[in-house]
Amino acid sequence: MSLHHSTRGRAGLAIGALGVSALLLAGCAGGGAQNNGDDASSAEPIIVGTTDKVTTLDPAGSYDNGSLAVQTQVFPYLVNTDYNSTEVVPDLAESAEFTSPTEYTVTLPAGLKWANGNDLTSADVKFSFDRNVAIADPNGASSLLYNLDSVETPDDTTVVFKLKTENDQVFPFILTSFPGAIVDDEVFAADALTPDADIVDANAFGGPYTITSWDFNKTVEFTPNEEYQGLLDAPVNGGVILSYYGESSNLKLAVQEGDIDVAYRSLSATDVEDLKGRDSVKVVDGPGGEIRYIVFNFNTQPYGAGTSEADPAKALAVRQAVADLVDREAISEQVYKGTYTPLYSYVPEGFAGATDALKGLYGDGDGGPDAAKAKATLEAAGVTTPVKLSLQYSPDHYGPSSGDEYALVKEQLEADGLFEVDLKSTEWVQYSKDRTADVYPAYQLGWFPDYSDADNYLTPFFLKENFLGNHYDNPEVNDLILEQAVEPDVDTRTGMIEQIQELVAGDLSTVPLLQGAQVAVTGADVEGVLLDASFKLRFAPITK
Repeated sequence: MSLHHSTRGRAGLAIGALGVSALLLAGCAGGGAQNNGDDASSAEPIIVGTTDKVTTLDPAGSYDNGSLAVQTQVFPYLVNTDYNSTEVVPDLAESAEFTSPTEYTVTLPAGLKWANGNDLTSADVKFSFDRNVAIADPNGASSLLYNLDSVETPDDTTVVFKLKTENDQVFPFILTSFPGAIVDDEVFAADALTPDADIVDANAFGGPYTITSWDFNKTVEFTPNEEYQGLLDAPVNGGVILSYYGESSNLKLAVQEGDIDVAYRSLSATDVEDLKGRDSVKVVDGPGGEIRYIVFNFNTQPYGAGTSEADPAKALAVRQAVADLVDREAISEQVYKGTYTPLYSYVPEGFAGATDALKGLYGDGDGGPDAAKAKATLEAAGVTTPVKLSLQYSPDHYGPSSGDEYALVKEQLEADGLFEVDLKSTEWVQYSKDRTADVYPAYQLGWFPDYSDADNYLTPFFLKENFLGNHYDNPEVNDLILEQAVEPDVDTRTGMIEQIQELVAGDLSTVPLLQGAQVAVTGADVEGVLLDASFKLRFAPITK
Protein backbone atom coordinates (compact mmCIF):
# COMPACT_ATOMS: atom_id res chain seq x y z
CA MET A 1 0.00 0.00 0.00
CA SER A 2 1.47 3.37 -0.89
CA LEU A 3 1.01 6.70 0.79
CA HIS A 4 0.22 9.71 -1.38
CA HIS A 5 2.46 12.22 0.39
CA SER A 6 3.29 15.60 -1.06
CA THR A 7 6.96 16.47 -1.46
CA ARG A 8 6.78 18.33 1.82
CA GLY A 9 5.54 15.24 3.63
CA ARG A 10 8.21 13.03 2.11
CA ALA A 11 10.95 15.37 3.32
CA GLY A 12 9.78 14.88 6.88
CA LEU A 13 9.41 11.14 6.62
CA ALA A 14 12.90 10.77 5.19
CA ILE A 15 14.37 12.15 8.41
CA GLY A 16 12.96 9.29 10.44
CA ALA A 17 14.13 6.70 7.93
CA LEU A 18 17.65 8.10 7.87
CA GLY A 19 17.75 8.55 11.63
CA VAL A 20 17.21 4.89 12.43
CA SER A 21 18.83 3.26 9.44
CA ALA A 22 21.59 1.77 11.59
CA LEU A 23 19.08 0.51 14.13
CA LEU A 24 16.86 -0.93 11.46
CA LEU A 25 19.64 -3.09 10.05
CA ALA A 26 20.06 -4.60 13.49
CA GLY A 27 16.34 -5.24 13.69
CA CYS A 28 16.21 -7.01 10.33
CA ALA A 29 18.73 -9.54 11.53
CA GLY A 30 16.81 -10.42 14.66
CA GLY A 31 13.36 -11.76 13.87
CA GLY A 32 11.72 -14.34 11.70
CA ALA A 33 10.39 -13.54 8.25
CA GLN A 34 7.03 -11.86 7.81
CA ASN A 35 4.33 -14.40 7.14
CA ASN A 36 2.21 -13.32 4.19
CA GLY A 37 -0.90 -14.98 5.51
CA ASP A 38 -0.69 -17.95 3.14
CA ASP A 39 -0.33 -20.43 5.98
CA ALA A 40 -3.43 -21.61 7.79
CA SER A 41 -3.82 -20.11 11.24
CA SER A 42 -2.68 -22.52 13.92
CA ALA A 43 -5.56 -23.42 16.24
CA GLU A 44 -3.34 -23.41 19.31
CA PRO A 45 -2.94 -19.90 20.77
CA ILE A 46 0.45 -18.24 21.10
CA ILE A 47 1.26 -17.50 24.74
CA VAL A 48 3.22 -14.30 25.39
CA GLY A 49 4.59 -13.45 28.84
CA THR A 50 5.53 -10.01 30.20
CA THR A 51 6.23 -8.19 33.44
CA ASP A 52 4.87 -4.95 31.95
CA LYS A 53 1.66 -3.55 33.37
CA VAL A 54 -1.31 -1.86 31.71
CA THR A 55 -2.35 1.56 33.04
CA THR A 56 -5.66 1.59 31.17
CA LEU A 57 -7.06 0.08 28.00
CA ASP A 58 -8.46 3.49 26.99
CA PRO A 59 -5.91 5.12 24.61
CA ALA A 60 -6.70 8.58 26.04
CA GLY A 61 -5.41 7.60 29.48
CA SER A 62 -2.10 5.89 28.84
CA TYR A 63 1.37 6.72 27.60
CA ASP A 64 3.30 3.62 28.61
CA ASN A 65 4.67 0.60 26.84
CA GLY A 66 2.55 -1.93 28.72
CA SER A 67 -0.70 -0.27 27.63
CA LEU A 68 0.50 0.24 24.05
CA ALA A 69 1.43 -3.44 23.82
CA VAL A 70 -2.29 -4.22 24.11
CA GLN A 71 -3.73 -1.20 22.28
CA THR A 72 -1.67 -1.72 19.13
CA GLN A 73 -3.24 -5.17 18.69
CA VAL A 74 -6.88 -4.15 19.09
CA PHE A 75 -7.39 -0.55 17.95
CA PRO A 76 -7.17 0.70 14.36
CA TYR A 77 -4.73 3.43 13.28
CA LEU A 78 -5.13 5.63 10.21
CA VAL A 79 -1.47 5.25 9.26
CA ASN A 80 1.31 3.04 10.54
CA THR A 81 4.71 1.58 9.73
CA ASP A 82 5.03 -1.80 8.02
CA TYR A 83 7.26 -4.52 9.38
CA ASN A 84 10.95 -3.58 9.27
CA SER A 85 10.20 -0.09 7.95
CA THR A 86 10.19 3.46 9.28
CA GLU A 87 8.08 4.85 6.43
CA VAL A 88 4.60 6.01 7.40
CA VAL A 89 2.01 4.33 5.13
CA PRO A 90 -1.79 3.93 5.23
CA ASP A 91 -3.20 1.41 7.69
CA LEU A 92 -6.96 1.84 8.14
CA ALA A 93 -6.82 4.70 5.61
CA GLU A 94 -6.91 4.36 1.83
CA SER A 95 -4.73 7.45 1.47
CA ALA A 96 -3.16 10.13 3.65
CA GLU A 97 -1.48 13.27 2.38
CA PHE A 98 -0.79 16.93 2.98
CA THR A 99 -3.36 18.74 0.86
CA SER A 100 -2.08 22.15 2.02
CA PRO A 101 0.75 23.27 4.34
CA THR A 102 -1.67 23.12 7.29
CA GLU A 103 -4.03 20.33 6.22
CA TYR A 104 -3.44 16.58 6.41
CA THR A 105 -6.27 14.75 4.66
CA VAL A 106 -7.11 11.09 5.23
CA THR A 107 -9.54 9.04 3.13
CA LEU A 108 -11.17 5.94 4.63
CA PRO A 109 -12.59 2.97 2.74
CA ALA A 110 -16.40 2.87 2.67
CA GLY A 111 -18.24 0.26 4.71
CA LEU A 112 -15.76 -0.19 7.60
CA LYS A 113 -17.11 -1.91 10.72
CA TRP A 114 -16.06 -2.27 14.33
CA ALA A 115 -15.91 -5.85 15.60
CA ASN A 116 -19.25 -5.26 17.34
CA GLY A 117 -20.93 -4.35 14.05
CA ASN A 118 -21.04 -0.58 14.59
CA ASP A 119 -20.13 1.56 11.57
CA LEU A 120 -16.55 2.88 11.59
CA THR A 121 -16.58 6.29 9.90
CA SER A 122 -14.85 9.65 9.93
CA ALA A 123 -17.05 10.56 12.92
CA ASP A 124 -15.17 8.00 15.03
CA VAL A 125 -11.86 9.51 13.96
CA LYS A 126 -12.88 13.06 14.87
CA PHE A 127 -14.35 11.81 18.16
CA SER A 128 -11.12 9.98 19.05
CA PHE A 129 -8.89 13.03 18.65
CA ASP A 130 -11.35 15.51 20.14
CA ARG A 131 -11.80 13.42 23.30
CA ASN A 132 -8.06 12.88 23.71
CA VAL A 133 -7.48 16.64 23.72
CA ALA A 134 -10.55 17.35 25.89
CA ILE A 135 -9.70 14.74 28.54
CA ALA A 136 -5.99 15.71 28.61
CA ASP A 137 -5.30 12.92 31.08
CA PRO A 138 -1.97 13.46 32.92
CA ASN A 139 -0.96 9.89 32.07
CA GLY A 140 -2.14 10.23 28.47
CA ALA A 141 -0.40 11.41 25.30
CA SER A 142 -2.54 14.43 24.40
CA SER A 143 0.61 16.59 24.65
CA LEU A 144 1.73 15.07 21.33
CA LEU A 145 -1.24 16.74 19.64
CA TYR A 146 0.12 20.24 20.37
CA ASN A 147 -0.05 21.21 16.68
CA LEU A 148 -3.60 19.96 16.07
CA ASP A 149 -6.03 22.86 15.69
CA SER A 150 -9.20 20.97 14.70
CA VAL A 151 -10.54 17.90 12.90
CA GLU A 152 -13.12 18.24 10.15
CA THR A 153 -15.21 15.52 8.51
CA PRO A 154 -16.73 16.69 5.19
CA ASP A 155 -18.26 13.22 4.72
CA ASP A 156 -18.22 9.71 6.22
CA THR A 157 -14.93 8.72 4.59
CA THR A 158 -12.92 11.98 4.71
CA VAL A 159 -10.97 13.39 7.65
CA VAL A 160 -9.13 16.72 7.48
CA PHE A 161 -6.63 17.48 10.27
CA LYS A 162 -6.17 21.25 10.49
CA LEU A 163 -2.75 22.09 11.93
CA LYS A 164 -1.71 25.28 13.73
CA THR A 165 1.64 25.69 11.96
CA GLU A 166 2.76 24.85 8.43
CA ASN A 167 5.01 22.07 7.16
CA ASP A 168 4.69 19.75 10.16
CA GLN A 169 7.37 17.10 9.70
CA VAL A 170 6.25 15.01 12.65
CA PHE A 171 2.44 14.80 12.55
CA PRO A 172 2.26 11.62 10.38
CA PHE A 173 4.57 9.88 12.85
CA ILE A 174 2.37 10.95 15.78
CA LEU A 175 -0.63 9.32 14.09
CA THR A 176 1.18 5.95 14.30
CA SER A 177 1.63 6.28 18.06
CA PHE A 178 -0.42 6.61 21.27
CA PRO A 179 -2.87 9.38 20.31
CA GLY A 180 -3.42 7.82 16.87
CA ALA A 181 -5.63 4.96 18.11
CA ILE A 182 -9.21 5.27 16.81
CA VAL A 183 -12.07 4.37 19.18
CA ASP A 184 -15.80 3.64 18.77
CA ASP A 185 -17.83 6.81 19.42
CA GLU A 186 -20.86 4.70 20.40
CA VAL A 187 -18.94 3.09 23.29
CA PHE A 188 -16.35 5.54 24.62
CA ALA A 189 -17.19 8.61 26.71
CA ALA A 190 -16.44 12.00 25.16
CA ASP A 191 -15.17 13.69 28.32
CA ALA A 192 -13.81 10.93 30.60
CA LEU A 193 -11.85 7.70 30.43
CA THR A 194 -13.98 4.64 29.68
CA PRO A 195 -13.50 1.68 32.08
CA ASP A 196 -11.64 -1.33 30.68
CA ALA A 197 -14.57 -3.68 31.35
CA ASP A 198 -16.98 -1.47 29.39
CA ILE A 199 -14.66 -1.48 26.37
CA VAL A 200 -14.27 -5.26 26.45
CA ASP A 201 -17.96 -5.92 27.06
CA ALA A 202 -18.89 -3.71 24.09
CA ASN A 203 -16.33 -5.46 21.83
CA ALA A 204 -15.19 -1.99 20.77
CA PHE A 205 -12.21 -3.13 18.72
CA GLY A 206 -11.04 -2.58 15.17
CA GLY A 207 -7.44 -3.81 15.04
CA PRO A 208 -6.09 -7.22 14.01
CA TYR A 209 -7.49 -8.73 17.24
CA THR A 210 -10.40 -8.39 19.63
CA ILE A 211 -10.19 -9.04 23.37
CA THR A 212 -12.39 -11.95 24.44
CA SER A 213 -11.21 -12.14 28.06
CA TRP A 214 -9.73 -9.39 30.26
CA ASP A 215 -8.33 -9.96 33.75
CA PHE A 216 -6.53 -6.70 34.55
CA ASN A 217 -2.76 -7.21 34.59
CA LYS A 218 -3.19 -10.99 34.91
CA THR A 219 -4.25 -12.35 31.51
CA VAL A 220 -5.65 -11.02 28.25
CA GLU A 221 -7.05 -13.29 25.53
CA PHE A 222 -6.86 -12.00 21.96
CA THR A 223 -8.92 -13.46 19.10
CA PRO A 224 -8.38 -12.58 15.41
CA ASN A 225 -10.82 -9.88 14.29
CA GLU A 226 -12.67 -10.93 11.13
CA GLU A 227 -13.70 -7.30 10.46
CA TYR A 228 -10.10 -6.01 10.42
CA GLN A 229 -9.06 -4.20 7.26
CA GLY A 230 -5.64 -2.63 7.48
CA LEU A 231 -1.97 -2.56 6.61
CA LEU A 232 -0.93 -5.71 8.44
CA ASP A 233 -1.81 -9.15 7.17
CA ALA A 234 -4.50 -10.99 9.09
CA PRO A 235 -3.11 -12.90 12.10
CA VAL A 236 -1.48 -16.20 11.10
CA ASN A 237 -2.13 -17.64 14.56
CA GLY A 238 -5.45 -18.69 16.06
CA GLY A 239 -5.16 -16.18 18.89
CA VAL A 240 -2.82 -14.94 21.62
CA ILE A 241 -2.88 -15.19 25.40
CA LEU A 242 -0.92 -12.42 27.12
CA SER A 243 0.12 -13.49 30.60
CA TYR A 244 1.47 -11.05 33.20
CA TYR A 245 4.25 -12.01 35.63
CA GLY A 246 5.09 -10.26 38.89
CA GLU A 247 8.74 -11.32 38.80
CA SER A 248 11.09 -11.55 35.84
CA SER A 249 12.64 -14.68 37.34
CA ASN A 250 9.26 -16.41 36.90
CA LEU A 251 9.02 -15.07 33.34
CA LYS A 252 12.46 -16.49 32.58
CA LEU A 253 11.53 -19.88 34.02
CA ALA A 254 8.27 -19.94 32.03
CA VAL A 255 9.95 -19.45 28.65
CA GLN A 256 12.82 -21.76 29.57
CA GLU A 257 10.39 -24.57 30.48
CA GLY A 258 8.16 -23.98 27.44
CA ASP A 259 5.16 -22.77 29.46
CA ILE A 260 5.04 -19.66 27.25
CA ASP A 261 6.10 -19.13 23.65
CA VAL A 262 7.46 -15.58 23.87
CA ALA A 263 8.95 -13.60 26.78
CA TYR A 264 9.03 -9.88 26.06
CA ARG A 265 9.77 -7.15 28.60
CA SER A 266 11.54 -7.55 30.81
CA LEU A 267 14.19 -10.12 31.59
CA SER A 268 17.33 -9.25 33.53
CA ALA A 269 20.67 -9.11 31.76
CA THR A 270 21.86 -12.20 33.62
CA ASP A 271 18.70 -14.10 32.64
CA VAL A 272 19.17 -13.24 28.96
CA GLU A 273 22.82 -14.25 29.16
CA ASP A 274 21.85 -17.61 30.68
CA LEU A 275 19.08 -18.25 28.14
CA LYS A 276 21.43 -17.61 25.21
CA GLY A 277 23.19 -20.81 26.09
CA ARG A 278 20.07 -23.01 25.95
CA ASP A 279 18.95 -24.96 22.88
CA SER A 280 15.27 -24.85 23.91
CA VAL A 281 14.97 -21.11 23.29
CA LYS A 282 16.02 -18.35 20.87
CA VAL A 283 17.05 -14.83 21.85
CA VAL A 284 15.76 -12.18 19.42
CA ASP A 285 17.44 -8.77 19.42
CA GLY A 286 15.90 -5.62 17.95
CA PRO A 287 16.94 -2.03 17.31
CA GLY A 288 17.56 0.25 20.29
CA GLY A 289 15.80 3.42 21.23
CA GLU A 290 14.94 2.66 24.84
CA ILE A 291 16.42 5.14 27.32
CA ARG A 292 16.53 5.28 31.14
CA TYR A 293 16.80 8.55 33.06
CA ILE A 294 16.15 10.46 36.29
CA VAL A 295 13.43 13.14 36.29
CA PHE A 296 13.56 16.16 38.59
CA ASN A 297 10.33 17.81 39.71
CA PHE A 298 11.15 21.54 39.54
CA ASN A 299 8.57 22.29 42.27
CA THR A 300 9.37 19.63 44.86
CA GLN A 301 13.10 18.84 44.38
CA PRO A 302 15.51 20.35 46.94
CA TYR A 303 15.18 24.15 46.66
CA GLY A 304 12.35 23.68 44.14
CA ALA A 305 9.81 26.41 43.40
CA GLY A 306 7.21 24.89 45.71
CA THR A 307 9.49 24.34 48.73
CA SER A 308 10.04 26.62 51.73
CA GLU A 309 13.68 27.13 50.61
CA ALA A 310 12.87 27.89 46.95
CA ASP A 311 16.01 29.01 45.12
CA PRO A 312 16.44 28.36 41.35
CA ALA A 313 20.25 28.66 41.49
CA LYS A 314 20.56 26.19 44.36
CA ALA A 315 18.06 23.82 42.71
CA LEU A 316 20.13 23.86 39.50
CA ALA A 317 23.32 23.20 41.50
CA VAL A 318 21.69 20.12 43.05
CA ARG A 319 20.81 18.77 39.60
CA GLN A 320 24.31 19.57 38.32
CA ALA A 321 25.91 17.78 41.25
CA VAL A 322 23.84 14.68 40.51
CA ALA A 323 25.02 14.84 36.89
CA ASP A 324 28.63 15.18 38.12
CA LEU A 325 28.39 12.12 40.38
CA VAL A 326 26.53 9.46 38.38
CA ASP A 327 28.81 6.85 36.85
CA ARG A 328 26.96 5.51 33.80
CA GLU A 329 29.72 3.10 32.81
CA ALA A 330 29.56 1.43 36.23
CA ILE A 331 25.77 1.07 36.00
CA SER A 332 26.07 -0.31 32.47
CA GLU A 333 28.64 -2.95 33.37
CA GLN A 334 27.77 -3.86 36.96
CA VAL A 335 23.99 -3.93 36.66
CA TYR A 336 23.31 -4.58 32.96
CA LYS A 337 26.46 -6.38 31.78
CA GLY A 338 26.71 -4.05 28.79
CA THR A 339 23.18 -4.71 27.50
CA TYR A 340 22.53 -1.03 28.24
CA THR A 341 25.18 1.51 27.28
CA PRO A 342 25.94 4.96 28.76
CA LEU A 343 23.77 7.80 27.43
CA TYR A 344 25.14 11.34 27.57
CA SER A 345 22.33 13.28 25.95
CA TYR A 346 18.60 13.32 25.26
CA VAL A 347 18.43 11.84 21.75
CA PRO A 348 20.03 8.38 21.74
CA GLU A 349 22.71 7.19 19.36
CA GLY A 350 21.36 6.12 15.96
CA PHE A 351 18.93 9.01 15.47
CA ALA A 352 19.71 12.05 13.32
CA GLY A 353 20.80 14.92 15.57
CA ALA A 354 22.04 12.79 18.49
CA THR A 355 24.87 14.39 20.48
CA ASP A 356 26.86 13.83 23.69
CA ALA A 357 25.76 17.17 25.17
CA LEU A 358 26.22 16.18 28.83
CA LYS A 359 29.62 14.55 28.45
CA GLY A 360 31.71 17.72 28.39
CA LEU A 361 29.51 19.66 30.82
CA TYR A 362 29.50 17.32 33.82
CA GLY A 363 31.73 14.93 35.71
CA ASP A 364 35.30 14.56 34.50
CA GLY A 365 34.43 15.85 31.01
CA ASP A 366 34.89 12.40 29.48
CA GLY A 367 31.83 10.60 30.79
CA GLY A 368 33.15 9.67 34.21
CA PRO A 369 32.12 11.07 37.63
CA ASP A 370 33.94 13.90 39.45
CA ALA A 371 33.14 14.38 43.16
CA ALA A 372 35.39 17.43 43.52
CA LYS A 373 33.51 19.20 40.74
CA ALA A 374 30.16 18.33 42.33
CA LYS A 375 31.34 19.66 45.69
CA ALA A 376 32.58 22.90 44.15
CA THR A 377 29.28 23.39 42.30
CA LEU A 378 27.25 22.97 45.49
CA GLU A 379 29.58 25.25 47.51
CA ALA A 380 29.51 27.98 44.87
CA ALA A 381 25.71 28.04 45.05
CA GLY A 382 25.68 28.08 48.85
CA VAL A 383 24.07 24.65 49.16
CA THR A 384 24.46 22.95 52.54
CA THR A 385 25.67 19.33 52.37
CA PRO A 386 24.70 16.60 52.60
CA VAL A 387 21.74 17.40 50.34
CA LYS A 388 18.69 15.39 51.38
CA LEU A 389 17.22 13.91 48.18
CA SER A 390 14.14 11.71 47.94
CA LEU A 391 14.55 9.35 44.96
CA GLN A 392 11.85 6.98 43.73
CA TYR A 393 11.86 4.02 41.33
CA SER A 394 9.38 1.40 40.09
CA PRO A 395 10.41 -2.23 40.77
CA ASP A 396 7.96 -3.80 38.32
CA HIS A 397 7.85 -1.58 35.22
CA TYR A 398 11.42 -1.07 34.01
CA GLY A 399 12.75 -4.55 34.57
CA PRO A 400 14.02 -6.52 37.53
CA SER A 401 17.36 -4.72 37.66
CA SER A 402 15.82 -1.35 38.58
CA GLY A 403 16.46 -2.03 42.27
CA ASP A 404 20.15 -2.71 41.64
CA GLU A 405 20.39 0.27 39.27
CA TYR A 406 19.00 2.75 41.77
CA ALA A 407 20.86 1.23 44.73
CA LEU A 408 24.02 1.95 42.74
CA VAL A 409 22.88 5.50 41.91
CA LYS A 410 22.25 6.07 45.65
CA GLU A 411 25.70 4.68 46.45
CA GLN A 412 27.33 6.95 43.85
CA LEU A 413 25.56 10.08 45.13
CA GLU A 414 26.37 9.33 48.79
CA ALA A 415 29.97 8.12 48.37
CA ASP A 416 31.59 11.48 49.10
CA GLY A 417 29.07 12.76 51.66
CA LEU A 418 27.45 15.29 49.31
CA PHE A 419 24.02 13.63 49.29
CA GLU A 420 21.81 11.73 51.68
CA VAL A 421 19.41 9.74 49.49
CA ASP A 422 16.05 8.43 50.68
CA LEU A 423 15.48 5.66 48.12
CA LYS A 424 11.98 4.20 47.85
CA SER A 425 10.03 2.07 45.37
CA THR A 426 6.37 1.94 44.33
CA GLU A 427 4.47 -0.47 42.07
CA TRP A 428 3.79 0.99 38.61
CA VAL A 429 0.01 1.37 38.71
CA GLN A 430 0.32 3.70 41.75
CA TYR A 431 3.66 5.14 40.61
CA SER A 432 2.18 6.41 37.34
CA LYS A 433 -0.40 8.41 39.32
CA ASP A 434 1.99 9.73 41.97
CA ARG A 435 4.66 11.02 39.63
CA THR A 436 2.24 13.44 37.89
CA ALA A 437 0.82 14.59 41.26
CA ASP A 438 4.11 16.12 42.48
CA VAL A 439 4.66 13.28 44.95
CA TYR A 440 8.25 12.51 43.87
CA PRO A 441 11.03 15.17 43.95
CA ALA A 442 13.25 12.94 41.77
CA TYR A 443 12.32 9.67 40.15
CA GLN A 444 13.08 6.98 37.58
CA LEU A 445 11.53 6.84 34.15
CA GLY A 446 12.31 4.93 30.99
CA TRP A 447 11.22 5.68 27.45
CA PHE A 448 10.31 3.46 24.55
CA PRO A 449 9.90 5.63 21.46
CA ASP A 450 6.51 6.00 19.81
CA TYR A 451 7.91 6.85 16.41
CA SER A 452 11.29 6.75 14.70
CA ASP A 453 12.34 10.38 14.86
CA ALA A 454 14.50 12.45 17.24
CA ASP A 455 11.48 14.66 17.94
CA ASN A 456 10.04 11.84 20.04
CA TYR A 457 12.80 12.39 22.61
CA LEU A 458 12.16 16.15 22.79
CA THR A 459 8.47 17.06 22.35
CA PRO A 460 7.05 14.75 25.07
CA PHE A 461 9.64 15.88 27.64
CA PHE A 462 10.57 19.51 27.20
CA LEU A 463 7.61 21.49 25.87
CA LYS A 464 6.03 23.61 28.61
CA GLU A 465 3.01 21.28 28.68
CA ASN A 466 4.78 17.91 28.67
CA PHE A 467 4.30 14.28 29.57
CA LEU A 468 6.68 14.53 32.54
CA GLY A 469 4.56 17.19 34.24
CA ASN A 470 7.70 18.27 36.12
CA HIS A 471 7.15 22.06 35.77
CA TYR A 472 10.14 22.57 33.48
CA ASP A 473 9.67 25.68 31.33
CA ASN A 474 12.35 27.18 29.08
CA PRO A 475 10.73 29.43 26.43
CA GLU A 476 13.77 29.15 24.11
CA VAL A 477 13.62 25.34 24.23
CA ASN A 478 9.85 25.41 23.78
CA ASP A 479 10.09 27.60 20.66
CA LEU A 480 12.94 25.57 19.14
CA ILE A 481 11.02 22.30 19.59
CA LEU A 482 8.01 23.77 17.79
CA GLU A 483 10.24 25.20 15.04
CA GLN A 484 12.23 22.01 14.32
CA ALA A 485 8.99 20.07 13.90
CA VAL A 486 8.02 22.23 10.92
CA GLU A 487 11.49 22.72 9.40
CA PRO A 488 11.61 20.97 6.00
CA ASP A 489 15.38 21.38 5.45
CA VAL A 490 17.08 18.29 6.89
CA ASP A 491 20.40 19.95 7.81
CA THR A 492 18.75 22.98 9.41
CA ARG A 493 16.43 20.75 11.41
CA THR A 494 19.29 18.53 12.59
CA GLY A 495 21.15 21.62 13.84
CA MET A 496 18.09 22.71 15.79
CA ILE A 497 17.77 19.26 17.38
CA GLU A 498 21.41 19.50 18.46
CA GLN A 499 20.86 23.00 19.90
CA ILE A 500 17.83 21.85 21.92
CA GLN A 501 19.94 19.12 23.54
CA GLU A 502 22.62 21.66 24.51
CA LEU A 503 20.06 23.94 26.14
CA VAL A 504 18.33 21.14 28.06
CA ALA A 505 21.72 19.79 29.14
CA GLY A 506 22.31 23.16 30.78
CA ASP A 507 18.94 23.05 32.57
CA LEU A 508 18.96 19.33 33.47
CA SER A 509 15.21 18.76 33.45
CA THR A 510 16.25 15.11 33.40
CA VAL A 511 19.56 13.29 33.76
CA PRO A 512 19.87 10.60 31.05
CA LEU A 513 21.61 7.44 32.21
CA LEU A 514 21.43 4.56 29.73
CA GLN A 515 20.39 3.45 26.24
CA GLY A 516 19.24 -0.12 25.54
CA ALA A 517 18.09 -2.50 22.82
CA GLN A 518 14.94 -4.61 22.55
CA VAL A 519 15.16 -8.28 23.55
CA ALA A 520 12.64 -11.12 23.31
CA VAL A 521 13.15 -14.78 24.10
CA THR A 522 11.08 -17.39 22.25
CA GLY A 523 10.66 -21.12 22.14
CA ALA A 524 12.84 -22.87 19.53
CA ASP A 525 9.77 -23.59 17.37
CA VAL A 526 8.44 -19.99 17.34
CA GLU A 527 8.77 -17.78 14.26
CA GLY A 528 7.66 -14.30 13.27
CA VAL A 529 8.78 -12.31 16.31
CA LEU A 530 9.80 -9.01 14.71
CA LEU A 531 11.48 -6.44 16.94
CA ASP A 532 11.74 -3.69 14.37
CA ALA A 533 11.94 0.09 14.35
CA SER A 534 8.23 0.39 15.18
CA PHE A 535 9.31 -0.50 18.75
CA LYS A 536 6.13 -2.58 19.11
CA LEU A 537 5.77 -6.35 19.39
CA ARG A 538 2.95 -7.10 16.96
CA PHE A 539 1.25 -10.45 17.50
CA ALA A 540 -0.18 -11.04 14.01
CA PRO A 541 2.89 -12.68 12.36
CA ILE A 542 3.86 -14.97 15.28
CA THR A 543 3.56 -18.71 14.63
CA LYS A 544 4.83 -21.96 16.09
